[in-house]
This record gives sequence, C-alpha cells and structure tokens, in this order.
Amino acid sequence: MATTTSGDAVQQQPEKGLLGAVERIGNKVPHPVLMFGYLIILVIVLSWGLSLLNVSVTEQVAVPVEAGAPQYDYYEDTTQPGLIGGQDPYEEDWTIVEQVIPIKSLISIEGIRFIFSTFVSNFAGFGVIAVTFIAMMGAGVAEESGLLGSLIRKLVGAAPKWALTYILILVGVVSSVASDAGYLILIPLAAAAFASVGRHPLAGLASGFAGVAAIFMVNISLTPIDAMITEIANEAGALAGSPPITIVANYFFMVASSLILAFVAAVVTERLVEPRLGPWTPEAGAVVHSDAGDIPADADAKGSRMALFGFLAVMLIVALATFLPGAPLRDPETGDIIGNTPFMDSLLFIIMLAFLVSGVCYGVGAGTMKGSNDVIKAITKTFAGLGGMVLMLLMIAQFIAYFNWTNMPRVIAGALAELLEQANIGAIPLLIGFILVIVLLDFIMPGSLPKWAIFAPIFVPLFIRLGVAPQTLLAAYRVADSPVNALTPLMVYLPFIVTIAQRYTKSAGIGTVVALMLPYSIAILVAWTLLFIAWFLLGIPLGPGYPPYVP
Repeated sequence: MATTTSGDAVQQQPEKGLLGAVERIGNKVPHPVLMFGYLIILVIVLSWGLSLLNVSVTEQVAVPVEAGAPQYDYYEDTTQPGLIGGQDPYEEDWTIVEQVIPIKSLISIEGIRFIFSTFVSNFAGFGVIAVTFIAMMGAGVAEESGLLGSLIRKLVGAAPKWALTYILILVGVVSSVASDAGYLILIPLAAAAFASVGRHPLAGLASGFAGVAAIFMVNISLTPIDAMITEIANEAGALAGSPPITIVANYFFMVASSLILAFVAAVVTERLVEPRLGPWTPEAGAVVHSDAGDIPADADAKGSRMALFGFLAVMLIVALATFLPGAPLRDPETGDIIGNTPFMDSLLFIIMLAFLVSGVCYGVGAGTMKGSNDVIKAITKTFAGLGGMVLMLLMIAQFIAYFNWTNMPRVIAGALAELLEQANIGAIPLLIGFILVIVLLDFIMPGSLPKWAIFAPIFVPLFIRLGVAPQTLLAAYRVADSPVNALTPLMVYLPFIVTIAQRYTKSAGIGTVVALMLPYSIAILVAWTLLFIAWFLLGIPLGPGYPPYVP
C-alpha cells in the first residue's frame, strides 16, 4: 500500500552531462500553463504574418469517401490526433483528392471568431480529460485498497529480476490495443513496481512510457489503426496501378519490432537510465511502496481471493454482453467484435470497472475498506491529485486547436514532402530521408493518420516506381511515427506523466521527463531504422506473402 515519507527532503547534486543539461534547461522553462500561453501568442502572430505572405501548399491527400474533405480529431486518441473516419475502419473507403491548403490568420474576422467561440468547446472536446478521470477512478480505488500493491508484489515475486523491465515494457507495447489504458494505468504501475523492489521509480515510469508511446505503431496483434493506414496506402498505390495490400502486410515486421524494441528499451533502462538516476532515496512526502506491505499475509490472501472473484464477475458480465449472438457489445449491423465496435469503444470502461470492482472486493476482504465512504474517499483523493494537470490540459487544448486551425502543420508537412520528393537519390537514402522527415514532423503533428494521409499519395507511387512495395513504405512510416511521441510537448498525456513523476521526485518537471526519455527515443529510432534497413536488404517478407520489393 502506498505511504509517504516524513523527514527532511534529500538534497541532490545537480546532474552533469548532456542529459543533466537537458533536464536543467527543461525544468527552467516557464510553467507549462505559461509556456503554452506563450506558444498560443506565437501561433497567432505567425499565422498573421504567413497569411499576409499568402503562404500555401497544394497537395494530394487521402480522405474518406463520404467525408469529401479531411476532418481532424485531435482529442479522441491518446497521443495522437487522427482523421475522423466512418463507423468501421476495417471497411472504410478512401480516395485521393488535390487540395490547396492556405495559412489562415487568427488575426482576422474568422480567426478572432474562432478564438472566442471555441474556447469552451476546445476544452470540452479534449477527450483526454474525461478519459483520465474515468481510468483513474478504478485505479485510485485499487491503489487505496491495497490491491495494486499486492499485485505489484506478486508480479515482482513471480518475474525474474532480469525480466521485470522487459515484461513491463512489452506489456506497454501491447497496451496500445486498449488505447489510453497504457498511459493511465501501466505507467504508474511500472513506477510503483520499481519502487517496491528498491529501484528508482522514475526508471520504471520511463520504461512504461517507452513501451506505450515510443513503440506505439507496432504490436503483436492487429489494431483498428492498422486497417485505416493500410486502406490509405491502397488508395495511394492505386495511383500507380499497384494491387491492394491487406491489414497483415506488415505483421511479421510488427511482431519482430515489438519484441526487439522492448529488449532495446530494457537495455536502455538498465544500462543508461538507472545508473544515471542512481539509488533511490525517498524524499519527504514522496510515495513509498513497501516491499513487504503493511497488510497481514492472511488478510492479503483473503482480499486477493475476493478481488479475483470480483474480477471474474466483471469478466463474466462482459463475456455475456459480447460473445452471445446479438449481444449488445457486438456491431449491430455486422456482428463483429473487433474493429470500430461497441466492444472496442468500451475497453477503457471495462478496464476501469475491473479495477474498481476488484479494488472494492480486495478492500472488503483485506479489511482496508470498511464501507462505501472509504470507496468515495479513495476516488475523491485520486481526483484531487489531478487538479494541476487539468489546468495544463486547458491550455494545451487551446494551443492544439488554434495551431491546427491555421493549417500550419499541414503546410509544413506538404513543403517537406515536396522537398523530399524532388531529392534525386536512391531507394535506401530516400527511405531514410522519409523516416527523418516524419520524425521531425511528429514534434508538431503527433498524429498517425494526418501525416500518412498527406505523405502516402506522394511517396507510395514514387517508391513503387523505384521498385519498393507499398508495404515497405508503410513499415518505414511505422518506424518514424513512434520514437519521439515520448518527447513532443504536444503529447496530451505529458502533464499526467509529470504528475506521476512528482509523486516520487517533487522537483520533477517537463525537463526531467524529456531527459529520461531522450535515450529511449534515440536508441529506439536508431535500432528500429537499422532493423528496417536490414529487413529491406535481406528481402525478408514484411507479412505473409508481402516481400519488401515490387514483384
């Protein structure tokens, strides 16, 4: 069970070296609320200046057939904005259209109207806020009851010491199937798992964050986003007469990447991040997770049994609502379970419910919760700790909305795409250049679908002419789109990550998180790029029946 330390705070010497400098500089920037306020002012001024210069870009872009024009949803996903598609991403039809994209000024009648009229809706539509509170409701009860501490002790006891880091990171990679659950549940759990065995909790936090965010675009299972980016690739390939590919076109590469990159991230944790952090000495008021726990063994055993019964009851209800013919969590038209279905839309609620019910059952069995008031107190305590994050998210929501309304991200992306297209170089240098351009764009446009919708119509036909198959470019895009997710300030869960870090190190800030994640982003990008190049040169199929070259 979590407790807090008392006594004098531990005095830490300033970090030396590049990462220490990154941390110091990052933590000296203005408070995130002020920083995003300044960025909003900068966007307003830049949009006015660029609009006066009539800056624009003409591009071919993939759009859903029924929409006719791309609509961007910057709030629904976890780290990433995405194109709003139809009801079923596995059946979505896309088409290629040519559009002139001008910079729109926020210092104009239309722009000022947008600033004033959307301030509330920008925040109300920022789904990450509701998602965070829903997920933390279940996690907060589970932690306050002692269930999370018990689970952590069992995980640590069952996993070999050398495998703990790898397991946590790999679970983070797989968690992208459940969208936000990885950020809201796994990352705090990873920090607590490290603290419970005396390892630095910030190293655990960084490990979980690397698995969830920096290896985001691959998995050992298929996800709805795979279907959508595959369909966009097919529409772009049709421009060059290429036959369509299927959702499994990158599957071998995805599985291999998931397993190998989890190992790379584990090595970074144990060889770079933990030695830099040094031994963990809890600060005054910092969260401490006792290795032995303060719950008697017999009470823990009884609580664990009741938690298991509660969990199985939730799973039984979910199974009855999912697997029976005509069940309410199936797609009402197709009967599908996987895809853009009620079941997939319910995953976060199901996870929250499982933690909530299991936490209550554990608390009753272990005697740590005496009644409904204790449950309510646990939830309100968890919500109270999120107040500072809510203010930060208010400003982030405004910045993202204003920045994207000006069209600046799309104009920048289109200009870079045109520059790369005109480069007269071979296939491998062009693939590497493509990866680097996507990496740079991910800092300002952290969305898988918007970038791919812009770049696929340009580069899929270009690479087909060079003998490179569409599935190869799609694999290159996966390599480029993930590593800097853990670094970009537009990562919507960054305030939450900082809040978790401050549980253990009160002085932690954005600079702390960036310094922690920089080695992961660099190592994952380099290792992933080398893996991709080797895969390409060796001609290994990227999926069943999908070689890297055009037959």
